Amino acid sequence: MRSNFESRFMRVPVVILSFLIIFFIVPSAHSQRYLSELDTSMFIKDTVRPLIKRFENLRFSGYIQSQYQLISEKGAKTFGGGDFSEHSRSRFMLRRARLKLDYLALSSEGLPKALFTFQIDATERSVRVRDMFIRIFETKKNNFSLTTGVFARPFGYEVNLSSAYRETPERGRMSQTLLPSERDLGVMISYDPQKQDSHNHFVKDGHTHFIKVDAGIFNGPGLSSTMDFDSKKDFIGRIILKPLRKKSIEISGSVSFLYGGWEQLSKFEYRTRKLPSGDKSFTVDSSLSNIGSTAPRIYYGSDVQLKWIQKWGVTEWRAEYWTGKNAGTASSTVNPATLPAVPAYIRNFNGAFFYFIQDIVNPKNQLLLKYDWYDPNSKVSGREIGKAGTNLYEGDIKYSTLGMGYGRLLTTNVRLTLYYEIVTNESTLLTGYTTDVKDNLFTARLQFRF
Repeated sequence: MRSNFESRFMRVPVVILSFLIIFFIVPSAHSQRYLSELDTSMFIKDTVRPLIKRFENLRFSGYIQSQYQLISEKGAKTFGGGDFSEHSRSRFMLRRARLKLDYLALSSEGLPKALFTFQIDATERSVRVRDMFIRIFETKKNNFSLTTGVFARPFGYEVNLSSAYRETPERGRMSQTLLPSERDLGVMISYDPQKQDSHNHFVKDGHTHFIKVDAGIFNGPGLSSTMDFDSKKDFIGRIILKPLRKKSIEISGSVSFLYGGWEQLSKFEYRTRKLPSGDKSFTVDSSLSNIGSTAPRIYYGSDVQLKWIQKWGVTEWRAEYWTGKNAGTASSTVNPATLPAVPAYIRNFNGAFFYFIQDIVNPKNQLLLKYDWYDPNSKVSGREIGKAGTNLYEGDIKYSTLGMGYGRLLTTNVRLTLYYEIVTNESTLLTGYTTDVKDNLFTARLQFRF
């Protein structure tokens, strides 16, 4: 008779073999294109060997992005992957290395009952959890689902487009400032019928439904914070028009809304107003009632995507616009990672993203053009900023970015991207910002995705 040790030892090769079969025999899942949607490639479409029957709904996916960057000046600040060190204007870096695990439980009809997702990002700088959530599906009519944990905020198109599929190296300055890390801890209800036709549209009684709705409550700080620092919460909602295609034209879009903020610890609250002299300035309200009140974050967003589909490739236009009210500090409008103990500066903002993506001869080659702007204080501009007595600082400067690039699909899994960004800030009276800062950036990226 074998000992317990021998029995356990003999089972080790079987376990190893099982996992090897999972990776190489089970059909692999592609990375999700949109962060808040279910990856339909996870549905089982064929039989699985009995040895790994219990793993049939388990899927692994991921990608790695290695890149070289060159910026105009040593030590320049950038939203293209983090600021450069003081004495460097070039660098190699591992921008993202993601590994994602999904487990999908299916009903007897082959429709989803529950989804568990876990994703980590490991680079030379850190290892962080990016997603960890459970999604429970209503199985009577298969129309609704409930998601809770750490997952993507349902706001806007660019925020929800996965970095594995986004043609440009990074999201725009406005996305990174107002919704850093894209994800947050919360709970969300979705209307997204699962009984679909061949175009991924819900069909009932002969009528096709193209609408998806997400609505959730979130902590607010996102993954940039180690904990929720106050009792204030963000409500975020998005109504999505799924792609509609007629002949060679396809259109989709959405509208988004965020209502929230953070608790004010200071009685001093600044808002932009016009002075009797005609100058625009931050003026202070020092009422004691400001302590404990909400420093507001109210965002409105809309986006549209238009494709012209031909046999030789696709021409795509995307446009997205955000506006609203945002609370920050004197020098920054970034969604805070720690509760600010300094006065709150309330600003009206706006910004936009415009993409033009053109296949060249075939889908393996792409021309990439992108223009975006972020105006953190739409009530002031130019040399009004930095003027004596106005309390207008670095956090009020408008930036615009023109990006131009080329994408090459080397194989099904490997993509090369060459991209150059011309970053322009408005000229102000502030020291260091009287002219355009030298921060144009070139990126050469090689991505492998599975």
